[in-house]
Amino acid sequence: MSEGAASPGRDLGFALAHCEALVREGDPDRYVATLFAPAAFRPHLFALTAFSLTIARVREAASNPMAGEIRLQWWRDALQGEARGDVRANPVAAALEDAIVRRRLGRRPFVDLIDARVFDLYDDPMPRLNDLEGYCGETASALFRLGALVLCDGSEPGGAAAAGHAGVAYGLTGLLRALPWHARSGQVYLPADLLARYGVTREDIVTGRGGPGLKGACTELRTIARRHLAAYEAARDTIAPAARAAFLPLALVPAYLDAMDRAGYDPLSSVVEIPRWRRAWRLWRAWRRRGP
Repeated sequence: MSEGAASPGRDLGFALAHCEALVREGDPDRYVATLFAPAAFRPHLFALTAFSLTIARVREAASNPMAGEIRLQWWRDALQGEARGDVRANPVAAALEDAIVRRRLGRRPFVDLIDARVFDLYDDPMPRLNDLEGYCGETASALFRLGALVLCDGSEPGGAAAAGHAGVAYGLTGLLRALPWHARSGQVYLPADLLARYGVTREDIVTGRGGPGLKGACTELRTIARRHLAAYEAARDTIAPAARAAFLPLALVPAYLDAMDRAGYDPLSSVVEIPRWRRAWRLWRAWRRRGP
C-alpha cells in the first residue's frame, strides 16, 4: 500500500481540500499567510506546505529510522514516477503532482528536501553551524523559493539569494521554538561546534539540564537568525512583486525572536507563542506595508 494512502476514488478537489485542512491544523502561521495570496494560487501553496509538513512528521509517524527511510523513499519514488500503486490515492501526493505539473515546477528541489529530512530520523549531532544553515536552506528556503515559483506560475521570480536568507532566518527561529519538543525526543539541531564553545553537551539538552551555556548558544543563534533576516530585507527588491506573498510568514520572525529575548525564557521549557489575533494582525500589517 502507498504511504498514507486514501481510497483510490477520491478526486483532486478532495486532495486540495485535504491539504488546506492539514496546513490549517499543522502550520497555522503559513495557513493565514497563504490567505493573502491570490485565490487561484492558494490550493497549490497549500499543497507545497502540506508536503513539507508530511515529510517533517515522518520521524513521529515511523516506528524506527528504517521505517522512516522507507516512507521517505516512497515519496522519492512518487516524485520520480517510480512508486508502486496509484500515487494519486495519497491526497498530498495528488495535490503536489497537480502543483508540479500546472505550475511547471522542477522535481529536484522536492527530492533535495526529502534527502535533507533524513537527518530528522536519527539522533546524530548537527556538526557545524554551516551544516545547520544548509539544512534550513534545503528545507525552509526551498519552500519559500517553490512558493515564489507557484505565484509566478512557473516563471522566474528572482530573489534566489533572498529566499536563501529567508529560509535560514525562518528555519532557525522555528527550531529554537521547537527545542523543548525536540529535546524530549532526543533530537538536537543546535550545531555541535556552537555548543562546544559554550560548554554544552548533547546530554545537557536531552536530559533537560540546560544551563547558562545553552542560553548563550541560543542567544547567538537568534543573532544569526536576525542577521539572515536583515540580509533578506536587503535583497527583497530582487523578488518579483507577484512572488512576495510567499515570503509573508517572515513577518512573524521578529516577534518570536523578541519573545525569546525576554527575562525568564528557558530554551528547554518555555513555550514561545504569539496570540492568534496578533499573528494575523502582524501578517495583515506586513501585507499592507509591503504589498504583494
